[in-house]
Amino acid sequence: MILPTFRRASRGVAPVLQTGMAREISSGGVVVRRLQGRWWFAAIRPRGRGEGVWALPKGIVDPGESPAATAVREAAEETGLETRLDSKLGDVKYVYTRRGSGERVFKVVSFYLLRYRRGRIGELPPGMAVEVAEARWLPLEDGPRLLSYGGEREMVKRAIEVLQAQSL
Repeated sequence: MILPTFRRASRGVAPVLQTGMAREISSGGVVVRRLQGRWWFAAIRPRGRGEGVWALPKGIVDPGESPAATAVREAAEETGLETRLDSKLGDVKYVYTRRGSGERVFKVVSFYLLRYRRGRIGELPPGMAVEVAEARWLPLEDGPRLLSYGGEREMVKRAIEVLQAQSL
């Protein structure tokens, strides 16, 4: 779908309207579990990216699917883990250029805090290995340093804040 959108502007400057830019709506999660007194989160290394690229599981919202349901589905597909929804953490908005076509796309990714229920990390459903090179548990407090994308680092910081507030 092509709708008018706003280009991200410099801090303190009003956004600039751009017409004809494609839009994508995605959803993902910060999957957490507590183990041996420490919080861990599920990170993925997307196939086709560099060895040091770590990201959160996420994907496009399917027609008729809620963003929260997408986050739970994508976590299962990309990490092999069954999760339950806790709360929404926020949205990340950015513009990217599609490989091949050069088309610019305005993207919104809603992120949720997801609690681990069961499963073995990295045991992916058939066909998902084409998207994910590796999935592993990483210490939650290291997320803001280890994740490759700024918006995702911010979502992990928010997850830490939510978990700290819930433990009070």
